[in-house]
Amino acid sequence: MLDGMSPTDGVSARLWVSLDALSGVAESDHARSAVLVPLYDDDAGEMRVVLTKRPDHMPTHPGDVVFPGGKIEPGETPVEAAVRETWEEVGIPADSIEVLGGLGPITTRNRENLIIPVVARIDRPAELIPEPAEVEVVIEPKMVDLLDESSWHNRDYYGHDLWFYEFPEGTLWGATAFMMRELLEYLR
Repeated sequence: MLDGMSPTDGVSARLWVSLDALSGVAESDHARSAVLVPLYDDDAGEMRVVLTKRPDHMPTHPGDVVFPGGKIEPGETPVEAAVRETWEEVGIPADSIEVLGGLGPITTRNRENLIIPVVARIDRPAELIPEPAEVEVVIEPKMVDLLDESSWHNRDYYGHDLWFYEFPEGTLWGATAFMMRELLEYLR
């Protein structure tokens, strides 16, 4: 466990224990991308997750709310790619990341882009530093808020039943919402 990262009593401690059930991080020769699902306890002892909103000028998924991550470079594992991309996008150093396990691989609208989600506990730096070319804003919701089903909306999107969660900064939906919903199942 990371220094200073002992679980707090109460809800957050229960949430951390529930993540013991995570499976290992998936390995696939077909994976092209990896994301980090960075979790931490805030100063009040509440579990939060780090998300980013992509700028509207991005060539892929403009304006989407996503986990930090990106392309797996030749010779990299999904964990190495997720950790590197998280450092590049929001300034969370590798030595403050403890991998807990993984979620199921998923594709986006581009069915050839298999994404490996890596769930981790982080020692959040005092300041996150968004890379302006890739991150418009960092969003850090409480997991108890994301667990509130009344805040989620399910609707048809071109023949697919998708989940949506509205933040003031943007909408969580698509592959990232699917990953979040899988994570929430562990936390229930």
